[in-house]
Amino acid sequence: MTAPSVLFIGGTGIISSACTRLAVERGLDVHLLTRGESDRPVPDGVTVLRGDVRDPASVRDALGSREFDAVVDWVAFTPEHVQADVDLFRDRTGQYVFISSASAYQTPPQRVPVVESAPLRNPYWEYSRNKIACEDLLVREYRDTGFPATVVRPSHTYDRTLVPFDGGWTVVERMRQGKEVVVHGDGTSLWTLTHNTDFARGLVPLLGRPRTVGEAFHITGDDVLTWDQIAHTLARAAGTTARIVHVPSDVIAAEDPAWGAGLLGDKAHSMVFDTTKLRSVVPDFVSTVPFEQGAREIVAWHDADRARRRVDAAMDALMDRLVDRFRVHA
Repeated sequence: MTAPSVLFIGGTGIISSACTRLAVERGLDVHLLTRGESDRPVPDGVTVLRGDVRDPASVRDALGSREFDAVVDWVAFTPEHVQADVDLFRDRTGQYVFISSASAYQTPPQRVPVVESAPLRNPYWEYSRNKIACEDLLVREYRDTGFPATVVRPSHTYDRTLVPFDGGWTVVERMRQGKEVVVHGDGTSLWTLTHNTDFARGLVPLLGRPRTVGEAFHITGDDVLTWDQIAHTLARAAGTTARIVHVPSDVIAAEDPAWGAGLLGDKAHSMVFDTTKLRSVVPDFVSTVPFEQGAREIVAWHDADRARRRVDAAMDALMDRLVDRFRVHA
């Protein structure tokens, strides 16, 4: 039996790199369309195609006459990106997987756990509105022409390179220096963290599956923590303690609109997901990496190279100002 052929557009990012590795391990015939600019190594057994997905002629040259059982675009963020994919792959693939975002769900959610049929509406974050517009385009294409689209919605998915706070390593460095760190709201909202290897165990089995065409699935783990717990877990992994100052999300948004958009449009609200639909087609899906382990991986990776421990001076100064305003004095 011939192994299913898949094309990953991208395939070397935080989420996609784990999916590339697992797809190879499971015997899929994996191709990557990439410009070759990532510092993550490509696994042995992958066919690398050099091309720029923003240049359709470049993609056609790279693909030649190849066809695929599944195409996954990891770097489509606007309807224009998706329309280009539809035009390129309409007759080349049996399944087109669009990587959307769980932030597309109605924000704040009307109920939790969130299911795939929840409304898509996010008035706070342009990133999410663009993902919704992409999904709308694919729904129309599926209904009107039968274009074989499957939508996948990740939530907060990380690997060892990604600190789960705005400001990245700046937050850990502040902890190690004994400085307070800012946590939005009162720190009790619930947040779902998914290790990239766990996400891969949900995504790869969907590839080349006809019954998933026309459907949407979120892929998230079962590790749900409050933001205070996330901060304390990260601090323990870094060998220190977290001194937390709580700041209202709308205040943060007023001080830094970019930071605020991601809070008001996503992280400020409790987000817990029902994965029953995913398990109905991937019955052995299970998340295996708790954030305690993930936090140790994050700290170890950053500690292994001083150049990785970058501090954002502007974020550091902003946190100083917010801490001064909202610190509770005994």
